[in-house]
Amino acid sequence: MDNFVVSARKYRPQRFEDVVGQQSIADTLKLAIKNQKLASAYLFCGPRGVGKTTCARIFAKTINCLDPHADGEACEQCDSCRSFNEQRSVNIQELNAAANNSVEDIRAIIDQVRIPPQLGKYKVIILDEVHMLSQAAGNALLKTLEEPPSYVIFILATTEKQKIMQTILSRCQIFDFNRMEIADIVSNLRMIADNEGITAHDDALNLIAQKADGGMRDALSVFDQVNNFAQGNITRESVLQCINALDSEYYFRMTDLLVEHNVVESMVLFNDIVNKGFSGGVFIGGMASHLRDLLMSREPATMPLLNTSDELKARYSEQARKCSVKFLYHAIRICDRCSNEYKTSYNKRLSVELTLIEAAQHDDDDPAGAGRRPAKKLKPLFSSPKDCPAPKSDSGHSVRTQESEPKPATVKVENQKENKTFRPAATGRIGAGILKNALAKARTTVMENAPAAVVKPAAGSTAPQDSGTPSDTNDENIATGNITDGENPGEEETANVSAENIIIFGDAEVEKQWDIYAAKLQNNDPVMASRMQAMPLQCLNNYVIEVSLHNDIVQRQLKQYLPQIEDFMRKVFKTHEITIQTKVLPADIVRVITNPAELMAKMRKDNPYFAEFVDKLNLRPA
Repeated sequence: MDNFVVSARKYRPQRFEDVVGQQSIADTLKLAIKNQKLASAYLFCGPRGVGKTTCARIFAKTINCLDPHADGEACEQCDSCRSFNEQRSVNIQELNAAANNSVEDIRAIIDQVRIPPQLGKYKVIILDEVHMLSQAAGNALLKTLEEPPSYVIFILATTEKQKIMQTILSRCQIFDFNRMEIADIVSNLRMIADNEGITAHDDALNLIAQKADGGMRDALSVFDQVNNFAQGNITRESVLQCINALDSEYYFRMTDLLVEHNVVESMVLFNDIVNKGFSGGVFIGGMASHLRDLLMSREPATMPLLNTSDELKARYSEQARKCSVKFLYHAIRICDRCSNEYKTSYNKRLSVELTLIEAAQHDDDDPAGAGRRPAKKLKPLFSSPKDCPAPKSDSGHSVRTQESEPKPATVKVENQKENKTFRPAATGRIGAGILKNALAKARTTVMENAPAAVVKPAAGSTAPQDSGTPSDTNDENIATGNITDGENPGEEETANVSAENIIIFGDAEVEKQWDIYAAKLQNNDPVMASRMQAMPLQCLNNYVIEVSLHNDIVQRQLKQYLPQIEDFMRKVFKTHEITIQTKVLPADIVRVITNPAELMAKMRKDNPYFAEFVDKLNLRPA
């Protein structure tokens, strides 16, 4: 029975033209031999299994060939070539620096290079894994490496160039070997399969190449393993089953579910993946790579960046048309974040599930989808009080309850030419300067217990008082909520203002404009923009905006932006009276909510609709 030889040894290249994926390095070495311009020391560095030691052996054999070809290849017929192929050459010595890393081993090598070659022109020393040499051994090699005898050539090989002493690197010609391309690995596997009479499908070989991660030796090892399992008929299913890899079909299905915002089915699919024995870390890492490939396949120029078969490239391109760029940016970012944090997560499965839920909830209309703002929170049950459903009667129609707030009254400012209507804020603060002047000139008396239709002038304005008694017309206007300025016909420009051009100065509108400015600040200072969105605001008298801060550090950081924010607010509200002041909260006020009961109490206090919702459903904190 013949002894089995693994494919990595059986099909190891013997000539430069047989080297796969490193053609530029092979051509450079052949030209050096052909032109007789050989250096005294070479360093081959690169990932595992890409041909470093193989090229070193071919180079050592070729420079000692007694009858080389014109193109720089060895003849394979002379005594030197045959002795090397039969592993009995005394002129070529190959040592593993991991096992021979002491000063005594280096001294033994130095003693050997003093003996001239018996057959051929050069004595070649191949030191593999040279980064394993000790500091003392590396220093002992320096002198010989820089000025060896004319017949000695050193070839060093390593996978970790950064660990080698700089004094050794400076004495060598360095060749950086690259990872193998998927196409080169598949082509070499196809050649071996044809020679061995093995039936292998292209998609199966492509899976093996992807599993090898750019290493030909790894690809050949997986090829032998799968061939033993498949008994000469290598299919995609046999490869997946043998190497326990997750089929890309799962990634395509999961992406479709996320684009459709189907959270339920995505959870079911992820559970199916876990039940098949795959960890969440493997899945989420593969999901990030899949989304990256989708992003690359959106443009023809980036399509070659996909290391996959032409059939899968077409499928990637088809699915990429269903995904928006914002969705891909958002999903790639959160999947990569989950992959990085997976090992340190306490509940690993929950981390992956939350990432899938967040990806499924993505909204292309949300400005945060471009990946430039802080991490987006999951959507709340009700985003604002106006989204809360109104209580319904038995007939199904919405009804108003006694607790509901009445709509703000309409205040009319009339002159001799036309009537203009303004709608004040619910808090009773009217901030447009033009409207404030018009109301100040209306000679009316507003009582504190007046009906809801009566609106006070803005704080800081003084309404002139008439020494006479208000007319019956004015009394009627006050009772109905209409304030008429009929005695000032000359103030047409003040009263004749369009309601669409006025933005009410109130807490709600100020917070809205504050958040708009914070969003504009996101690109230049994302940290401050995030803090601004969490700062409590309050509108005081005389157009003063008070900002509450937690500490002095944040106060100092915010003050450098206050002039720009004030200019922004003044332009929005069309008045130069707006000022912003800061206030640092006392230490006993600033506290962090640490339990669900406190959180629910705060939410009930801030939102009456939420309190009503909790009471109706009889909800309790967990």
